[in-house]
Amino acid sequence: MRIKRSFLNLVFLALLSVMTAIAIVLFSTTSLAENSTILENRTEYSGGEQATTFKVTQTAFAQPLPNLDRRRRRVFAFGDHLFNTQWIQAPGSVTTVDGLGPLFNRSSCAGCHVRDGRGRPPLPDENRMLSKLIRLSIPGQNEHGGPLPHPVYGGQLQEQGILGVPAEGKTQINWEEEPHRFTDGTSFSLRRPTYTFTDLAYGPLGEETLLSPRVAPAVFGLALLENIPNAEILSHADPDDQDGDGISGRPNYVWDIAQQAKSLGLLGWKANEPNLKQQISGAFNGDIGITSSLHPNSSCSDQQSQCQEELTYGDQPEVSDEFLDKVTTYVSLLAVPARRDLANPQVQGGERLFYQGQCASCHVPKYITGESSEHPEFNNKVIHPYTDLLLHDMGPDLADKRPDFEATGQEWRTPPLWGIGLVKTVNDHTFFLHDGRARNLMEAILWHGGEANSSKEFVLNLSQSDRDNLISFLESL
Repeated sequence: MRIKRSFLNLVFLALLSVMTAIAIVLFSTTSLAENSTILENRTEYSGGEQATTFKVTQTAFAQPLPNLDRRRRRVFAFGDHLFNTQWIQAPGSVTTVDGLGPLFNRSSCAGCHVRDGRGRPPLPDENRMLSKLIRLSIPGQNEHGGPLPHPVYGGQLQEQGILGVPAEGKTQINWEEEPHRFTDGTSFSLRRPTYTFTDLAYGPLGEETLLSPRVAPAVFGLALLENIPNAEILSHADPDDQDGDGISGRPNYVWDIAQQAKSLGLLGWKANEPNLKQQISGAFNGDIGITSSLHPNSSCSDQQSQCQEELTYGDQPEVSDEFLDKVTTYVSLLAVPARRDLANPQVQGGERLFYQGQCASCHVPKYITGESSEHPEFNNKVIHPYTDLLLHDMGPDLADKRPDFEATGQEWRTPPLWGIGLVKTVNDHTFFLHDGRARNLMEAILWHGGEANSSKEFVLNLSQSDRDNLISFLESL
């Protein structure tokens, strides 16, 4: 009997050894695969070798591609001038830059995208929005499936007007602090915004009005994103979560004005723009009140009589196709900031946590661009934007409850992370998320919900040193 029992013990120990060996092999294989992915994406050249800048000063987001020829450098310089031009009321002494308003948010592109960077909410001593705006709509869709503009105030609240035209109103943001704790007991606070509107010159907004607060995003690297093949983007979509990972990114399909057809949405907070030129034309129209061949109509509604009277001034369209193309070329040729501190152990530790927490499932590190760009620096290049350009349900806390084409009121496009560590240097602030509610990168992570809830829980359970390492990695991008 003792012999039989000894034999069984030996068999059990042998099986245990085999299972342990298999587990070690599987763990090692997984670790090797993970490490291989990390090493593959650990590069300074975020925008590829020909579209990356190593400037780390306040002008880091405003650098041209490093090796532009003389002709394109002249176009870049002229586009830069137009981007920073203060448009004036028509009729003006310089007719090529008149036509401001009659209603508007800012008088220049750079007014919102300061140094080509990121906007923010107003500070306590500022009495109006400077680089943030409020999109407006009412329930329903327009003829192309997009948001239905407010019948009086249009597609966004415009807080300024030219001489003789009352501004539409002012936005007041109230912040409510919400206390929370990490699993280790460390306390933190998140601030939740609520919005009220004063000095509404054209009547009340109405209870059915849908609001979407949005800060201006940085504008570098957009032409590279535009050149990612649709098939590559769609390969990351999993609308029915067939792989069971809880993440179900899906595309937005939006109206392409030039093509007069639905197209894959790529740009904007809700992937609501199909290409860079249309996005810039829309910003001219909505933010500055400037018409173009793509957006030939003023935002003045029939109820805004003083606004309508001013429409008789200025040549139409107010920004020529030549100028629109030059601004588009300027933004296209902005270089992407390089990654920094790649050899720093804290950064590398945070990088591993980024993958372990499934952050890379939405913030996809790498793409290979297509061949459709007129700029050779953007064709067939390996880039590292850390986005999938898809819509994700981010939960009720971040919801604006305002649909935008096929994006629901809880969905947002994954924003690129390249350059995010230089926002403080360039724009003198660290406000993040679509409405700037997060006061730093950690708060931005902790607002994640919906499909990103498991990633947030992962971070909540990290030690202080691991949290610091994760932020060090993000700041290296």
